[in-house]
Amino acid sequence: MPLWKRLKTLRRPTGIATPSMSTPIRQLLALITKSVDTLETACASSGVSIPDLNEPFAPPSEAFRTIPGAAEAVNIISAAALQLEAILAPPPLSLYHIVSGNFKSAALRICLESGVTEILREAGPQGLHVKDIAAKNGQDAEKLARFIRYLATHHVYREVSPNVFANNRISSMMDTLKPSREILADPEHKHEKTMGLAALASHHLDETFQASAYAWETLVDPATARSGDQCDAALTRAMGSKETLWQLYARPEEKLRHDRFQIGMQGVEAMQPADAVVKAFDWAVLPPKSLVVDVGGGVGTSCLPLATKFPDLRFVVQDLKGVIDQGKELWNTKLPAAINSGQVTLQVHDFFTPQPQTGASIFLLKQIMHDWSDENCKKILTHLWDAAGSDTRLLLFDTIMPLTCHDPSADDPKGIPGAAPVSEAPAPLLANYGAVSEMAYTADFVMFALFNSQERTAMHLVELLRQVGWKITAIHRQPGDSTFLQCVEARKDTPLFIRFNNTDPG
Repeated sequence: MPLWKRLKTLRRPTGIATPSMSTPIRQLLALITKSVDTLETACASSGVSIPDLNEPFAPPSEAFRTIPGAAEAVNIISAAALQLEAILAPPPLSLYHIVSGNFKSAALRICLESGVTEILREAGPQGLHVKDIAAKNGQDAEKLARFIRYLATHHVYREVSPNVFANNRISSMMDTLKPSREILADPEHKHEKTMGLAALASHHLDETFQASAYAWETLVDPATARSGDQCDAALTRAMGSKETLWQLYARPEEKLRHDRFQIGMQGVEAMQPADAVVKAFDWAVLPPKSLVVDVGGGVGTSCLPLATKFPDLRFVVQDLKGVIDQGKELWNTKLPAAINSGQVTLQVHDFFTPQPQTGASIFLLKQIMHDWSDENCKKILTHLWDAAGSDTRLLLFDTIMPLTCHDPSADDPKGIPGAAPVSEAPAPLLANYGAVSEMAYTADFVMFALFNSQERTAMHLVELLRQVGWKITAIHRQPGDSTFLQCVEARKDTPLFIRFNNTDPG
C-alpha cells in the first residue's frame, strides 16, 4: 500500500462520513443556505440592502449588521464559504494563498501609495484605462496593470474591460476622499484630516510589513528568541537599530511615519463604537466621587465619554509628558469644564514606576497590556496592586484571543463569567468562525513584530494576573464584538499579600 494511503488510514477519525451520512460539504452548504435565508428575511423586513461588492463602500451599507441575527448569519456564511474553499481547493493553491501574502501586501502598497483608489474614484463606476491611471501617478502602465489585476483577482478593485479598472467595496476602503492631484503632489500630508483607515493600512504595509519579514530571524537568534524587551522586537532587526518603535518615531526624519501612525490609531478608534467604553462596564455601580485612574490613557479619549455621561465620577488620566501636553489641548477644546472643575486631572506618570494614586475605585488600562511582554506587564500590574485597596477594581480593555477549538471554560458553571466567547460557531465550522475572526490574530502578529508583545487568551490572562496577586472576577463581552474592547475585571487576591511583597515582580 502506498505511504499516503497508509497515513490516510491511520489518521482517519471515527465517525467519518459515508454516502449515507451528511458530508462536511453538505453540512457547510446547509449552514450557508439557512443563514442566507435568515439574512435575506431580516434585511427585507427592515428595508435594508445587502451590500453590492461592485459599489464603493459607504457607512450606510453596513446597516444590515445591526439587525438582530443578521451579523451572526453573515459570520456563518463567510466562515462556511472559506471552509468549503479549504476543503475543495487544491492544497498547493490553499498553501500559496498564505505563502503569497507578502506579494498581495506589496501590490496593495503600490496602489495605496500611488493614489490608484483616489484616481479611480474620480473616474467613476465606468473605470479608467491603466494608461490614464499611469499618466496621473507617474507609474509604468504595464507594471501597474499587473499589480491591480492581481488584487482584482482577490476582489480588491475590478477589471470592467481589458486594462480598464474601477473601485469596488474593498478597494474604496483605502480612499482618503481627497483629490488625487493633492495627495500625489504632497504625499507627506496625504492622511491628515482623514478617517485614518488608509493611514492604518499604509503603516501596516510599511514598517510592520518590514518587521514581519524578520520574524524567523528574531526567533532563531538566541539573543532575542526568549527576550521580552521591545528593543529585541523584529522591528529593530528590520530597521537595523536597537530602538523601540517610539524611539524610532522620535527621530526627526521619521516624522511622516510617526504622524501616519497617530492618524492610523484614529482609524482603529473609528472601527469601534463611539460608546464602546461606556458600555463595556456598568459604571453606574460606582458611588459618587469615585476615582477612576486611566493608566497610560493617552490624551484621554477613553475618559471623555465617561466624564460626560458620569459627571459625579472623578478621573485621572496618566501618561508621559508629551502625551499629556497634547491631552490638555484636547480637553480644553472638547470638555474644558471637566478640567476647570477638577473632575478630570491630567497627570504625568510612567506606569513602570510606583503608582501615585491611592484610593482609586478603578484602575483602567485600555489596550496597554498588549504592548508589553508578560515580564513587563507584571511590573505594571504589581505597581497597581501596591496602590490598590481591597475594593479597587482593575479593568483591562484588551483583545481576548479566541481559540480555534471549543473553549472548555464554557463547560464550567463555576468558572469566570464571560471567560468563554458569547457564542461559538456551529459544527463543522471552526469554533472561532475561522478567518472571519482574522483581525484579532492579525493584531497579535502586529504586537509581536513591533513590540515583542502579544494579545492573550483568557486562560493566559488568568494566569498572568494570578502571578502578581490579581484575580479575574469577570470578563465583560459585548455582543457582536470579537476583536476590540473585551473588559477584563479583576480584584486583589489578598491571601497572596505576603508572597508578592517578598518576590521580584519582574
